[in-house]
Amino acid sequence: MSAAPAEGSARGGRAPGAGALSSSRRSTLLGALFLMATSAIGPGFIVQTTTFTAALGAAFAFAILISVLLDIAVQMNVWRVIGVSGLRAQDLGNRLLPGVGHALAALVVLGGLVFNVGNVAGGGLGLDALLGLDPRLGGALTALVAVGIFLSRRAGMALDRVVVVLGVVMIALTGYVAVVSDPPVGDALRQTVLPEQVDVLAITTLVGGTVGGYIVYAGAHRLLDSGVSGVGAVHEITRTSVVGIVVTAVMRALLFLAVLGVVAGGAALAEDNPAASAFSAAAGEVGLRLFGVVLWAAAVTSVIGASYTSVSFLTTSSASMARRRGVLTAGFIAVSTTVYLLAGQAPVSLLVFAGAFNGVVLPLGFTVVLWVAWRRRDLLGGYSYPRWLLAVGVLAWGVALFLGASSLSRLGELW
Repeated sequence: MSAAPAEGSARGGRAPGAGALSSSRRSTLLGALFLMATSAIGPGFIVQTTTFTAALGAAFAFAILISVLLDIAVQMNVWRVIGVSGLRAQDLGNRLLPGVGHALAALVVLGGLVFNVGNVAGGGLGLDALLGLDPRLGGALTALVAVGIFLSRRAGMALDRVVVVLGVVMIALTGYVAVVSDPPVGDALRQTVLPEQVDVLAITTLVGGTVGGYIVYAGAHRLLDSGVSGVGAVHEITRTSVVGIVVTAVMRALLFLAVLGVVAGGAALAEDNPAASAFSAAAGEVGLRLFGVVLWAAAVTSVIGASYTSVSFLTTSSASMARRRGVLTAGFIAVSTTVYLLAGQAPVSLLVFAGAFNGVVLPLGFTVVLWVAWRRRDLLGGYSYPRWLLAVGVLAWGVALFLGASSLSRLGELW
């Protein structure tokens, strides 16, 4: 991820020389993939998965399966429409009907703020597990580190490399815990297709935490900022979007199995930091400290991703605002931190609420994407949008709309 990417470089279509998959182009695609993945595999992802696994047991496997299928359908459509058109989501909305893009931007920024509050809270949970710091103090320190990383001139290069390493570390550590916790794999596989319990809020929260709100636009907007767009880049855009979801799905499945093994073994998870207690129960003191490192690192990268993407919805139409993106992003992080410190809510509550809120917001922005794919071929440069992909998108939109509406009445329970 670049800390201050060039604005408007992709507006006119595909970048010159983008046909060959050069080293720099591979780096760009990998950066977009991990920007989306690290935004999704943040502290909210970890806490949400742990919380619902403890509540639903093996039946949570069904929620994971449905959420992954929805994630792929949403991600493929959003990335393809934005990538082929060369326009950010809010610009597409305003092209359809003046004001729609501004409304979408407001909702995404609000959702990004809520989610970023959860990211800062997750940093507090991580430092609590690692050093025993008060979660509020840890959250404030996390925000300060994130601001420092973002304002660094080499932030983009460092972050691109670090998130890959941290992604591998997270998957390896979680995989280790999944093995030593000895989960009931057979029961999990059975309930993947024949669940004993179906929790709509759990599915909505997972979808919202993976492709809801700002997250689904993170990688797509990153590609535009890097000059990757146009019909010629369709295959690369599609492949990158799917791989990003696969990475999150692998992490989700491993984390689910790790926690399931602990819960099935009779261990009780701490209400204020269930994920930390699960790793501690499975791998002892070392597991707790390593978990703290991973969770804190995930929080820092997620704070950067949420802030970068949210601010990208505010800087498109104004060159002067684009030049001040670094300051705006630092301000966004500061506001998120202030809200967290003043909210007085337990970190776990904020993290679960954030995913559910973004799951409710998801159908609104997705409507813009599907309408462009269906009726506005002119915005796609004459590109003939695949009917099968549009059909899959409409089906996912309908399910997301139902899930969001069904969860609205329960959002108050999380706040």
